[in-house]
Amino acid sequence: MKTTAILTALLFAVVTPVQAASEFVLHGSNKPQELNAKAPVQIINLWATWCGPCRKEMPAMSRWYTQKGKRQNVQMVGIAMDETANIAQFLKSTPVSYPIWRYTGNNSRAMMKSFGNQVGALPYTVIRAPSCNQQQAVLGELTEAKLDSAVAAVKSKCGLK
Repeated sequence: MKTTAILTALLFAVVTPVQAASEFVLHGSNKPQELNAKAPVQIINLWATWCGPCRKEMPAMSRWYTQKGKRQNVQMVGIAMDETANIAQFLKSTPVSYPIWRYTGNNSRAMMKSFGNQVGALPYTVIRAPSCNQQQAVLGELTEAKLDSAVAAVKSKCGLK
């Protein structure tokens, strides 16, 4: 009986999936973050403070999110590939209206590839609709017009309004 209980406990321990800790934390609080699978459209922007085009696109992205993204129920997040102090300093001079997460993992190349960024260049933005598995990616600087176009294309392919 004791052997059966031990074997059952071992088997349960082996086949029970372990929840991996999030590699993304909310900047400023270090609270673990995950993408909201229920959001009809997600915009994920990979960036760094040392990246000139990243810095240049953020005011336009922030404006777009404030004026259009929130009304369209879009989840938008910037994932910074940088140190906390650098992010804080940059955001003091360039505040944004969408959440900024910090990547805390140790394999940024694999993380970027998981979003479709095969070359590992920044900025890289993914616009996707999880419910219908549609996605568009933009490598390089985004504008409000590019955001409009990419969001409209993803929504159109999914029949979203």
